[in-house]
Amino acid sequence: MIPRYSRPEMVALWAPETKFRIWFEIEAHACDAQAALGVIPQANAAAVWKARDVTFDVARIDEIEAVTKHDVIAFLTHLAEHIGADDARFVHQGMTSSDVLDTTLNVQLVRATDLLLAGMDRVLAALKTRAYEHKDTVRIGRSHGIHAEPITMGLTFARFYAEMARGRARLVAARAEVATGAISGAVGTFANIDPSVEEHVCKMLGLTPEPISTQVIPRDRHAMYFAVLGVIASSIENIAIEIRHMQRTEVLEAEEFFSPGQKGSSAMPHKRNPVLSENLTGLARLVRMAVVPALENVALWHERDISHSSVERAIAPDATITLDFALHRLAGLLEKLVIYPANMLANMNKFRGLVMSQRVLLALTQAGVSREDSYRLVQRNAMKVWEKGADFKTELLADPEVTAALSPAEIEEKFDLGYHTKHVDTIFRRVFGA
Repeated sequence: MIPRYSRPEMVALWAPETKFRIWFEIEAHACDAQAALGVIPQANAAAVWKARDVTFDVARIDEIEAVTKHDVIAFLTHLAEHIGADDARFVHQGMTSSDVLDTTLNVQLVRATDLLLAGMDRVLAALKTRAYEHKDTVRIGRSHGIHAEPITMGLTFARFYAEMARGRARLVAARAEVATGAISGAVGTFANIDPSVEEHVCKMLGLTPEPISTQVIPRDRHAMYFAVLGVIASSIENIAIEIRHMQRTEVLEAEEFFSPGQKGSSAMPHKRNPVLSENLTGLARLVRMAVVPALENVALWHERDISHSSVERAIAPDATITLDFALHRLAGLLEKLVIYPANMLANMNKFRGLVMSQRVLLALTQAGVSREDSYRLVQRNAMKVWEKGADFKTELLADPEVTAALSPAEIEEKFDLGYHTKHVDTIFRRVFGA
């Protein structure tokens, strides 16, 4: 991923230096386990750790790979240059390249997930803070983009909090899904390496041994992982779309913080655009791009092929780096989001009480009017508000069919905003707990 949409902490996880460090640790831990079994001399296993503090030369490994056309062999050759050919002769004993590659990928995904979880926690904290801040800030709820009935801004934030909390739970499950390692040798039979080696390496790296691998770790695990990243990206976009709508000039119920010196347009000095939330919409598309290729990686030939390899070299860093950046961008946006309660109230009152139509409809049915007639009476007066800019309550009070069923006081009571917010505390307890 390009530096513009990257955070250094996540980028470092996917750097070649980090990858080679994990490769080394896998090989060294495997040698320890082999020595414990008496398969290789203890002295040779100990000698491998001489490279513990080595900074592996990426350019040198690339130089060797240009000849060998094999990345793991290139690394092993470079490792031998540091620890000596004799001590290196037992490195990779009974292993195959996928043991190193797949186990490393899962280590990186687990570590990347820990950073993603930290980003989600920051988003959740921001959503919770803003939800309680605006728990009672009334705004209009919309369906199909059209005024529906009153809600509160706090409920909007709480809804996004609940969605992101579900996403976090899925991400925890996805972490467990990919937190496996395989040191099972060619075609996964352990014919040339004892299963206890795999158990030791996985324990040292914080993984669980893959119950049954072929020559690769099953890719349904990774498909699930990237699908979860895609869902989280869609939740980010869901929030971003709401902010983009709220910042529209004719709505202006909220807007992104506009910092001193910031410019909105090269041509129009008056502009204050929702650039961060628009950017998040685009970043979500990039993360979701990884989902279908990950699903297609599940089907491999027999015990292995490498059709998945090129895909994962691209989607694993790109998807995690992009989502990590997006989560922190969203958190910062939410933390500084500017809310305009007065505009929310003005927007809700724009159609002069029209949003209380359901209350009147229900009151008429409770007063003995058929539902069909109740709907006709309410809609008849509602259309005058849409078409003539009339006041809904005034029209109802002037309609003899309505007043035959409801007294003026009963009609007046149907325009109490508190009716729509009376269960906000109940919803908050469901979302955030007691």
